[in-house]
Amino acid sequence: MKLTLILVIVLLCVALWRPGFGFKSQRPDHYRATGPAFDIREHLSGKLISEGMIYGPRGRVVSRFVAEMTGTWEGGTGTLAEEFRYAGGGRQSREWRLTLGENGTFTAEANDIIGQATGEVSGATLSMRYRIRLPEEGGGHVLDVTDWLYLMENGTILNRAQMRKFGVKVAELVATMRPAGG
Repeated sequence: MKLTLILVIVLLCVALWRPGFGFKSQRPDHYRATGPAFDIREHLSGKLISEGMIYGPRGRVVSRFVAEMTGTWEGGTGTLAEEFRYAGGGRQSREWRLTLGENGTFTAEANDIIGQATGEVSGATLSMRYRIRLPEEGGGHVLDVTDWLYLMENGTILNRAQMRKFGVKVAELVATMRPAGG
């Protein structure tokens, strides 16, 4: 009886861990018919403010931040410069270099991104997957990131990202992004 119960629990855990469940199960085509339409060149352009929190593996807030962002575009290429100020006094800069592809796809690069991020805009969403190397003061770990941006009717963007190491969620980011001064 005990062995059967343990086997059922293990199978349930494996089933729930699979990509068909939870945050990682989202796909761009789930949002294709949703609106308003996320236009990456419009909604990630100009001066933006982002405010957010990072949760650790136990679900507790481990960091809070405010970021000033500036997006610029020339045709199908753009940059999104980010300046983060963390509640603990730390600062971080990143500059995304974005290149639009076909059918809503895009690629992105930044100095702390390993290889290229790949993404897709679909309906009111933008999704992106990439590998990031944390700064040395953050342990220098390499994490796999699944990043989703959801455009709201008032132009605010809600950002949710999960970071994993060896397939296990180690952090989650939740933030807002909105035009500066708006």
